[in-house]
Order: sequence, then structure tokens, then C-alpha cells
Amino acid sequence: MNKKIIVALDNNNIKNILNTINDLKEEAFAFKVGYEFFYNFGHEGYILINKKKIKIFLDLKLHDIPNTVKKGIEAISKLNPYFLTIHISGGDQMHKAANLSKKNTKILGVSILTSLDSQQIKKYYFSNSLEKIVSDYTNYAVKSNLDGIVCSPLEVNMVKKIAGNKLITVVPGIRPREYNNKNDDQKRYVTPKEAIDFGADYLVIGRPITESHNPLKSIKEINESLV
Repeated sequence: MNKKIIVALDNNNIKNILNTINDLKEEAFAFKVGYEFFYNFGHEGYILINKKKIKIFLDLKLHDIPNTVKKGIEAISKLNPYFLTIHISGGDQMHKAANLSKKNTKILGVSILTSLDSQQIKKYYFSNSLEKIVSDYTNYAVKSNLDGIVCSPLEVNMVKKIAGNKLITVVPGIRPREYNNKNDDQKRYVTPKEAIDFGADYLVIGRPITESHNPLKSIKEINESLV
């Protein structure tokens, strides 16, 4: 099976997280941990999940002056995550610092958070054109030799037209058609099959799998839908 799903693990119960990994690791490409996991469990928690011999997507979205990012990634590289995120908006020198420090880790540039709608994008990016922002950021990522980009599934086709196979596309904002959660904070989302058809390489899916009544059944059904 050509695995495409990265399961997002962020919650505050390490026992549940370890059980989820055990249950799903044969069906998932990797597992994503971010702020909630890292701030709750830190290095020791990371080591616990790393012992499961899985690929880890460490989603820390680093964004700081180049030297700070460089030192941070040098420390993170000892943990050997498969993917690590930085904000593309951090600038060329920050990208360079990340690349110089990454060792075996693939650096993914975050474009625009999928929780932002058009009004918020206009307010904080001073532009009405989501397409231009993503297009520009994709070009910056390619020129800086980043390994991939995190973008909305609605923007994957545009990214692929610009970058071709030069950037891995990792896509959050994925929701199976039957998923319904009024408290969902994703604004720009599509189904797993739609995202793959748009050209996404990997899909980040959390709650629709981890909070379902049967997570293993849910991820298997999603995998089957991608064929």
C-alpha cells in the first residue's frame, strides 16, 4: 500500500497517544506531533513515541531570527524527525539557516494556515489575493531549496504547477464527507480523495480518525477511498 496519511496526535494523554500509534501504524505513513504534545511531554514523550519505529512529523512551525532557528533545528535534529515545519514568511536567511542545520530531516515550509478564511487573510497578509500569496510563497520555497510545503488542499494544484516535483506537498484541512463537527476550526478543507486528485502527496488527518468510534476502521476506509 502506498501510504498517504499522516495522523495528527495532539492531545494531552500520552497513554492514548501510544495506543493510537500501536493501533494505526500499519495504516499510516507517519504521525504528527506539535505544540500540545511537545509542551506536555517534551523530549521524554518524544523518545517514547520514537521507540515505536514510526516516521514523526514534528510540527513546530519555527519562526524566528535565523540564528535562533539554526540553533533550534540543530537541537531538534538529534531527535531525527522525518518532517519539521518552519514558516515561509520567516525569510530567505531563516530558510538558509534551517537547511544548514537539518541533517536528515525534511524541512517543510508553512504557507497560510488552513484555519484562516478570506477576511483573516486580507487583514493579516494585506492582500485580497490568496492565490498570489501562495504562488509567491511556493516560489520562495523552491528558490530556498526547502523540501516541501504545507498548504491547503485547495492550493495544491497551483503549488504543483509552479514547483512540479521539487516540493513535497503536505496537506492539512482534510475532512471525510461524513465528518461533521460544529467546533471544527478548519476553514479551507476538502475530502481525502479530492486532495489526492488535486495532487497532494500526504494528507494530515487528526480528529476524523483519532476521535472516531473506531479509529482503525476510519483510517482503513480513508485509505480505501484513495485507491
